[in-house]
Amino acid sequence: MTYVAVDIGASSGRLVLGEVENDKLKTKIVHRFANGITEKNGVCYWDIDHLLTEILKGLEVVKSLGHNSCTVGIDTWAVDYVLLDEQGNRLQEVIAYRDQRTQHTIEKVTKQLSKEKLYEKTGIQFLNFNTIYQLFEEDKEILSKTKQILMVPDYLGYCLTGNAVMEETNASTTQLLNIHNRTFDEELLNLLSIKREQFPPLCEPGVMLGKLKKADFPAYDLPDCNVITVASHDTASAVLGTPGSGDNWAFLSSGTWSLIGMEIVKPVVNRLAYQNNYTNEWGAFKTVRFLKNIIGMWLIQEVRRLLPKDYSFPQFVDEAKKVAHFQQFINFNDDRFLNPNNMIAEIQHYCQTTNQVVPETPGELASCIYSNLAIIYAIALYDLEGITGVKMDRLHVVGGGAHNELLNQLTADVSGRVVYAGPTEATAIGNLAMQMIAAKDIDGLESAREMIRNSFEMKEYRPQKVNGLEIIQQFKEVVC
Repeated sequence: MTYVAVDIGASSGRLVLGEVENDKLKTKIVHRFANGITEKNGVCYWDIDHLLTEILKGLEVVKSLGHNSCTVGIDTWAVDYVLLDEQGNRLQEVIAYRDQRTQHTIEKVTKQLSKEKLYEKTGIQFLNFNTIYQLFEEDKEILSKTKQILMVPDYLGYCLTGNAVMEETNASTTQLLNIHNRTFDEELLNLLSIKREQFPPLCEPGVMLGKLKKADFPAYDLPDCNVITVASHDTASAVLGTPGSGDNWAFLSSGTWSLIGMEIVKPVVNRLAYQNNYTNEWGAFKTVRFLKNIIGMWLIQEVRRLLPKDYSFPQFVDEAKKVAHFQQFINFNDDRFLNPNNMIAEIQHYCQTTNQVVPETPGELASCIYSNLAIIYAIALYDLEGITGVKMDRLHVVGGGAHNELLNQLTADVSGRVVYAGPTEATAIGNLAMQMIAAKDIDGLESAREMIRNSFEMKEYRPQKVNGLEIIQQFKEVVC
């Protein structure tokens, strides 16, 4: 059987073909396309029609390669949504999470319901762009006309099949689901003046969504497709596609964002988790992704965008290797680095105001970013152990960041843990694996991970002689 993963991130998307040969998963990227935030009249939004068009183009490529039938699964980033009217038409552009409208909304919401109560209900970390805060700021007149609220991957699936669901790994990121009774929390919906009926039914990964309505897209030569609802939050698919085994491992899904955490069976909703802003996002097969959301390659992406010379990401790594590391200590999780007008100027200004060495060259900027990300990752791992009581001796890095040999080595050095890097396409692989499990071509999650371990190369990084705890202490002295 042929499987197709539609994997869309904040900066790019891809369609990945998957097939099993000799008990190994073979993947091939058949279509790539750009994605990004567009600004219009001061509002940041996604070009959702562009994404749908690129999915159709990619499916045309699949058919042109001789695959007349396939299954399809869609994953994207989290928290953003689409508003539909009674006729199923979009009421407005899809506003992006980096838009400034929710900059101070956590304070507004928690005046009506305390942060402690909100965390106790949902177990979800406080990020100012969570869906609950976006909907709080949404135009009330538009909301009154809204028949359905769909998350982005669910909307794309709806466009292809005409069927609407709310896949729960992504739905959990809204901060609207009660983690104890696993449904929408009525008190939170009332706070937003939204009715439960405005959301489609919750759906677990692995459910058949429907057949592709090819007649709706006559301009495209498309294969026969069965669309399967996968773990549609890209992090959920990435964790599913992480080749960990046993209990003493953590994951780091490294892309535009860095998601570091562990897969557990029961949520952890205690004071330590609340104080450290850890989140309990729902995973496939009733698991919980207990993790910390950390800024990631967005930093270097922005630096790259601003430089007059077009550096590749491997070139940044090469340049960073030439300069000293740990020359600056910066908490890149500070809101000032979320979407500044000029990332380079923001980093330099922070260093100036804190009397630190100011990075000037591309290599110094890259080293600054990688050094501090490694520290932030290490702190998160120590926090994870303290909160859960589980000792972790391995960190699996998946996603695009797995290519970054310098960052992986620095992370191993500061954390004192063995780092395994790869596969880089873990999100698409997890997407494909979920389709295979749904189609009963794989027995379950452990079988899928065993196949992934046997199919893709992992690179190992062992800690070098670096005093990681001393570096962490220096970091805390500057940023706290």
